[in-house]
Amino acid sequence: MTRSESPAGLTPAQLEVWAAVATLLERLPAALDAQLQRDSGLTHFEHGLLFALATAPDRTLRLSTLAGYANCTLSRLSRAITRLENKSLVRRETDPSDGRASLAILTDEGDKKLRQSTPAHHALVEKLVFAPLSEAQTRQLGAITRTINATIDPAPAWTPPTPEG
Repeated sequence: MTRSESPAGLTPAQLEVWAAVATLLERLPAALDAQLQRDSGLTHFEHGLLFALATAPDRTLRLSTLAGYANCTLSRLSRAITRLENKSLVRRETDPSDGRASLAILTDEGDKKLRQSTPAHHALVEKLVFAPLSEAQTRQLGAITRTINATIDPAPAWTPPTPEG
């Protein structure tokens, strides 16, 4: 195979798009982590956990539910919850309705940390993801990512709650 030939399977046009997607999948998480770590001492993953808890009823979720939202193993989630507990941002309790399950509960300190870290995080997301796109491209990006997500896993993905009005 010469350098100009691509491995079988992807057309040159597909390979070009895939290279752009793969690069985005590497660069965006690193940029989001760097900003959150610098400004608030949280990883993007931890910030997402706090956000999910903040939007849950009573700021509480079963760990298994939270793991599903975060698309992670219970082991990874447990390590992250332990880090957040050590910072007094989350507490863990046994689920009173099922003693075999554990709950993650956002503390007041965790809510405060989330409120402090979210504006700069959202500003970076706006700058990196939305500012370069037109409104039509933003809608297309949403449709494209939902389609790919559903192909990977047809289970419903976490979506932010809609404001009650």
